[in-house]
Amino acid sequence: MAGLWAPPEPLSAAQLRRLEQHRYSASGRSLLEPPLQLYWAWLVEQIPAWLAPNTITLSGLLLNLLTTLLLIAYCPSATEQAPFWVFLLCALGLFVYQSLDAIDGKQARRTNSSSPLGELFDHGCDSISTVFVSIGACIAVRLGTNPDWLFFCSFVGMFMFYCAHWQTYVSGMLKFGKVDVTEVQIAIIILFLMSAFGGTTMWDYKGTSVLSPGLHIGLIITLAIMIYKKSTTQLFEKHPCLYVLTFGFVSAKITQKLVVAHMTKSEIYLQDTAFIGPGLLFLDQYFNSFIDEYIVLWIALVISLFDLLRYSTGVCMQIAAHLRIHVFRISSLQAPEQVQVVSSLSHQNNMD
Repeated sequence: MAGLWAPPEPLSAAQLRRLEQHRYSASGRSLLEPPLQLYWAWLVEQIPAWLAPNTITLSGLLLNLLTTLLLIAYCPSATEQAPFWVFLLCALGLFVYQSLDAIDGKQARRTNSSSPLGELFDHGCDSISTVFVSIGACIAVRLGTNPDWLFFCSFVGMFMFYCAHWQTYVSGMLKFGKVDVTEVQIAIIILFLMSAFGGTTMWDYKGTSVLSPGLHIGLIITLAIMIYKKSTTQLFEKHPCLYVLTFGFVSAKITQKLVVAHMTKSEIYLQDTAFIGPGLLFLDQYFNSFIDEYIVLWIALVISLFDLLRYSTGVCMQIAAHLRIHVFRISSLQAPEQVQVVSSLSHQNNMD
């Protein structure tokens, strides 16, 4: 009877034998890791030697899940405003998880208990945490007000986490970039804190928020830094002009949209086709540069330039048609707005 209730064995005997030969291999160091190493080294010394590394990992995960589930309970559709203390708990939960996740390996080496099971347990907890952190971040910026954007952001974190381990599977080594998971987690912690003290409406991606335009340029700069630092072919160092032009065209396009939003007193949206070019570079790196980065850079440059010209031309032609003027030629028939301005100036001169 005991055999009937025994759980299935996912691994074959051959897989278990090969697992004994596995050794953890990683390379690279992110920007925040060196200073945080001092904190992590101090923290692991506070942990009792009898505490198993997997217990440390699971404890951090459970706290992170509980705080996120509390946030979900208050904001099930990602459109509500949760109490400020809920976001504070989410920030604390993620910080504790990040800290414990960083020291479980140190505890294993400290107690001479490193094993393939520990690596699997660590990454398995990370895979679950990624789901909850993605949801929590979306709720914190009230992305439920735009279902399409919520859908994309909810799944992109999971997709990138999978791609990172796909890269590990192909190359045999887990590679960390200058801007990696630690920086993302710290950024989300800051996001929770800002939502706690400023409210989720401050993150509205429409023009009603003074912060929303900053999200555009912040996203561009973040992508530019991540692609630059994670490149294995020194993409920026070898092709700086092409690199700057690609991201410059993206910046020029969203700046024009910001000017239009100001002049028309209208909303500005975060999602934009301008991010397609940089997005291709970003995805190519997570597929272990399956396509040569130089080729992808040229593709991104062409796409960004075409997108900029298409938008600029369309806006100019549409405004010219509406005001009944020409773009490159002075029209004999002025638009009503121009006549009003000229009349006002003439009246002012006569008064003087």
